[in-house]
Amino acid sequence: MEFIALVLFLFPLAYSPGPGNMLFAANGARFGFRSTLPATTGYHLATVIVTFVLGLGFSAVVGGAVKALLAIQIAGSLYVMSLAWKLWQSGSVDGIKDAKPIGFWGGATLLVLNPKAYVIIALMFSQFLNVESSVVFVAAISIIFTLNNLVAFTVWTLIGDALARTFRNERSARVLNRCLGVMLALVGVWMLFS
Repeated sequence: MEFIALVLFLFPLAYSPGPGNMLFAANGARFGFRSTLPATTGYHLATVIVTFVLGLGFSAVVGGAVKALLAIQIAGSLYVMSLAWKLWQSGSVDGIKDAKPIGFWGGATLLVLNPKAYVIIALMFSQFLNVESSVVFVAAISIIFTLNNLVAFTVWTLIGDALARTFRNERSARVLNRCLGVMLALVGVWMLFS
């Protein structure tokens, strides 16, 4: 029953337009679903590791380190805004030969520098863990959280991929990329000031 409550708790958080979802929608639009799989793997491997570590008690240590959290917030915001700028400058999928998706390490970096992820993880554990929670329970929550995010990112990536098929010529692709770039930049600004 707790795991059903966990999924219901996580559903709106995972599917809302945050840094990860917007980046994966943009990459799906730019490079297609299949090309985003390395970044998806990096992001979600980092997710399960970070979530598990935080669930084991690291959140209490990091929660008191306001400067560390501020540094993550600023670095994450700047990283997302730099990705938004690259997207803003890009044209159609066929228009730029040297463009590449962010890859495994880019996906992992996005999770590590995503303050929204830390807030959600801390909030989730504050609601679903207690002093008697076992390591197995923490691992189960971490896996459910990661799988829920994986489904959400897959949906956003497929939406981006479907949009790109509609916007294949240079002019319409530039419009789509600029719209997605602006959305991603707004997420970066939100990350900076939230």
